[in-house]
Amino acid sequence: MRKLYTLLLALILGSCGPAPETESSAGTQARNGRPNIIFIMSDDHAQRALSAYTDELTETPNLDRIADGGMLFRNSFVTNSICAPSRAAILTGKYSHINGKIDNLSPFDPNQWTFPEALHRAGYRTSLFGKHHLKEIPHGLDEYRALIDQGDYYNPTFVHNGDTLAPTEGYTTTLITDYALAELKRNAESDQPFMMLYWHKAPHRNWMPDTSDLAGLLDKRYPEPANLRDDYAGRPAAANADMRIADMFVSQDLKVLKEYEPNDPGTGGATFWPDGTKYMAEYFYREIDRLNPAQRAAWEPFLKRVGEEWQSVKGTDQELGWRYQRYMQDYLASVKSVDDNVGRVLDYLEESGLDENTIVIYTSDQGFYLGEHGWYDKRFMYEESHRTPLLIKYPEQIEGGTTSDALVMNIDLATTLLELAGVEVPADLQGRSLTPLFNGTTPDNWRDHIYYRYYQEMNSFHRVARHEGVRGERYKLIHFTEPGFEGYELYDLREDPQEMENRIDDPALAAEKERLQTELRELRRELKVTD
Repeated sequence: MRKLYTLLLALILGSCGPAPETESSAGTQARNGRPNIIFIMSDDHAQRALSAYTDELTETPNLDRIADGGMLFRNSFVTNSICAPSRAAILTGKYSHINGKIDNLSPFDPNQWTFPEALHRAGYRTSLFGKHHLKEIPHGLDEYRALIDQGDYYNPTFVHNGDTLAPTEGYTTTLITDYALAELKRNAESDQPFMMLYWHKAPHRNWMPDTSDLAGLLDKRYPEPANLRDDYAGRPAAANADMRIADMFVSQDLKVLKEYEPNDPGTGGATFWPDGTKYMAEYFYREIDRLNPAQRAAWEPFLKRVGEEWQSVKGTDQELGWRYQRYMQDYLASVKSVDDNVGRVLDYLEESGLDENTIVIYTSDQGFYLGEHGWYDKRFMYEESHRTPLLIKYPEQIEGGTTSDALVMNIDLATTLLELAGVEVPADLQGRSLTPLFNGTTPDNWRDHIYYRYYQEMNSFHRVARHEGVRGERYKLIHFTEPGFEGYELYDLREDPQEMENRIDDPALAAEKERLQTELRELRRELKVTD
């Protein structure tokens, strides 16, 4: 029996090919061709803030390396544009109404199937570092070091494999990367394939840049979007929403201290909540109190200048423009830190030789408004928050610098990764594998419409009315189902890419209206939407 075992082992090892020449290639060969996976995700990263898509606002040279070495998806969308439901959709490969995580308040069942657990069962070492936001730790993770809820930008508290740690001193984006790199170095010395979820908090609200990026930040200026002063004509749900930059918290969002503005005039999306403004102003002071002496010393001159500028523009015609610049300065500096730290990971992959056999994905849990329609935040099915960045690098199958215009979704990622790893894909997953797109062409049988659904009650943050909709290559139909806001909106994305004109009653688009309403009914039936 021992001789038979030895013979079988020799045959198995021999099938891996000739002996490798280097330690790093040895690890690659010993994984039997199964690719490693690094799934990088940020929070609220708009496509327009990633220079692989457009350089009108900022440069992201390290994230662009993923696109340069792989594929950029121009039409990547989420099923439900809000943090926790989007993450649940990614992990399960299923829409919110199937996985049960319909909004940030509903529970997530950690016992349900997820792609990390499937990879774990198939022999992968699995890990998660950063923002998880689903409270219950999903099964099948060998290493888990995640923030509590949204986490903090400075000196955060992590949960490590179920144990809550003391606050860790440092900047959160950098700390998450430190932990990810330590895991990568461990994995580089092992023959076991790995899958890492490297998930950042940034650039989620309240956008606190690293101290290293504060110098000169207040002098930066960004072009205003053409519809910054949108009047929401013909769009009652948009008019009702509380997510305007003009109504941001001056404290929490724009960093004005009480000594410069004792009575915060903002609503910050909390108009439904008694004393919400007071609470959020105090929240900002809790963030300031987290800073250590060196961090606080770096922030003090910055906050002094912000306060003085606020006092000079408050109540003038310049106030909205100043608010916009203040928002963009902090948001884009938070993006820069993500880009800098992703660069550290990409550098290590190249130095270690892991890059040739590692799939690298970059995406965000959803898009975000950068002043379009006068807004920040997400939730709506309008393009800026419905879209999300998606870049995939895998030298084995994707030629560098390629693009895809196909309609793809965040639920497609689980199916794609299982297929690439050679793991069976459950029949009930609702996403499609993206691998047929890797050669730069779109199959004839690819989806031509996508379904969207936003569930959170309007009597919550930002007052966004519940809605669902369907989007094709050119036209989009949104159906608002919130009592008091029931009705449809129809947009021609080719003629009106900023979605300023609701053409639901335009006779010229009557046929499109009927066709899209039929498409919406058919997609609801196909996807088992019952309410």
